[in-house]
Amino acid sequence: MGTLLFKCPAFPWRHLRRAPPLLRMTSAASPAGPRSSSTAGSAVSVSVSDSPRRKKARRESPEGILRHRLDMCSKNGDAASAIAFYDEACLAGVPLSSHHYNTLLYVCSLPTPASTEEVDRATIIERGFEIYDRMKACGVPANEATITAVVRLAVEKGDLDVAFDLVKRMPDSGLAPRLRSFSPTLLGFCRVGNVEKAYAVDECMSQVGVLPEEGELAALLQASAEAEREEKVYSLLHRLRRTVRAVSESTAEITDRWFRSEAATRVGVEDWDAEEIRAGVVAGGGGWHGKGWLGKGEWSVVRTWVNENGVCQACGQRMVTVDIDPVETENFGKSLAELACQREVKTNFTKFQDWLKNNGPFDAVVDGANVGLFNQGTYGFNFFQLNSVVNALREMSPTKKLPLIVLHSRRLKDNLANRPQNKRLIEEWQRSHALYATPNGSNDDWYWLYAAVSCRSLLVTNDEMRDHLFQLLGNSFFPRWKERHQVRLAVSKTISFRMPPPYSTLIQESEVGSWHIPIAIDEESETPRPWICANRHGLPI
Repeated sequence: MGTLLFKCPAFPWRHLRRAPPLLRMTSAASPAGPRSSSTAGSAVSVSVSDSPRRKKARRESPEGILRHRLDMCSKNGDAASAIAFYDEACLAGVPLSSHHYNTLLYVCSLPTPASTEEVDRATIIERGFEIYDRMKACGVPANEATITAVVRLAVEKGDLDVAFDLVKRMPDSGLAPRLRSFSPTLLGFCRVGNVEKAYAVDECMSQVGVLPEEGELAALLQASAEAEREEKVYSLLHRLRRTVRAVSESTAEITDRWFRSEAATRVGVEDWDAEEIRAGVVAGGGGWHGKGWLGKGEWSVVRTWVNENGVCQACGQRMVTVDIDPVETENFGKSLAELACQREVKTNFTKFQDWLKNNGPFDAVVDGANVGLFNQGTYGFNFFQLNSVVNALREMSPTKKLPLIVLHSRRLKDNLANRPQNKRLIEEWQRSHALYATPNGSNDDWYWLYAAVSCRSLLVTNDEMRDHLFQLLGNSFFPRWKERHQVRLAVSKTISFRMPPPYSTLIQESEVGSWHIPIAIDEESETPRPWICANRHGLPI
């Protein structure tokens, strides 16, 4: 252990003792309850739950107090105090668990708050490595959180090769690295311009099934652009296309700089096989061909927008609808069903799946609660509004079939549902096998979403689908599916629908080599989404 670096008020570790084991007294002769006593002279039998006492004993033990102190330091980002408590505990001989060590390493790996700038950051990093060495020497097993924290310390120290070696050896130790394990090293190599090592980290991530997100791809894109690795820039733009619908402002700036660079003017071919390019577009589902840079010379780069028909207002090119891979959709449906069965009563959800097989498919699925409550204020659920939407969707349907209405069962049992006109509607939907009532205790979101995915149908809801449930579905496929399938509702004197746009909001590469890159905005913003338009053919006059 290193010398004491930080001082804190001495804590009386030695005066704390573990609470003695609690005595549990039971007797077959006292079935009356937790506490029972017989007549004088008889044995007294006591059966008291010792769990609260033991919990209190653990909290008040030296280990428990240290844990609490370190947790508070972690919450406040206070590495100096955490190390001071650690030093005091070591002097007092307090045994440390993996939680103690992981908390210490985590708080040491955090950036030092501005309010404590006088603390020597380099010393904290060194103490972090000392703590890790002591953890290994004491035989305390490391986990993914341990290695990730040490990787961060190594990256901050500048030992990027050490950091990469640590994360590479995780699978050999039976540990599954996560994106947070790789990200510091990858970003570190990108930051210093060591693109070959950055590509090696990227490859290692691929081998263990860890997918980079926009931040990692943007760092690789910037490093590749600065190193004039045009083939990597090309492939990374396509990886961004598959990963995000619209790029962040910082990623947009990186992309803009690349297209304006001298290196970008030199890439590409002047002659290409148009039929081969067209075949690549068809094979990819539209919006890209993947055959490399087309054209030569300086790029015209502007920020613009596309109109409601998907036409770029700078170059006049029309954005296309990019097909969703049917295999991706099927796999997504399976994953969705697995998640639902984990979080719902499995028999309830499998019963719904069977019902859907027997009564589907449907051209549209309606989130009944969302539609019935939309724009109602304090008036409550509106069956008439729901029925108006249902009838409008039937008229739009090529099969003239009623859409599937998903409603929680409690909506069908309250006073509103029992009104004669509403009761007739419900009975009509039930006779048409167009209504599914989700059972008590269920979350109807799982039901209407699964139905829309499995039926490949439109989904009518104004739900933005941003809560925890939908975050479980990831940021790759689900946003693309939602864009192509969600229908939003507007109700005034008449029903109107905001249908999915006639083009896909994602990076698009045209058959003539131009690029259009959408930039992320607040989805509720009324201003047009900005796009980067990059082409070699100049802007129309």
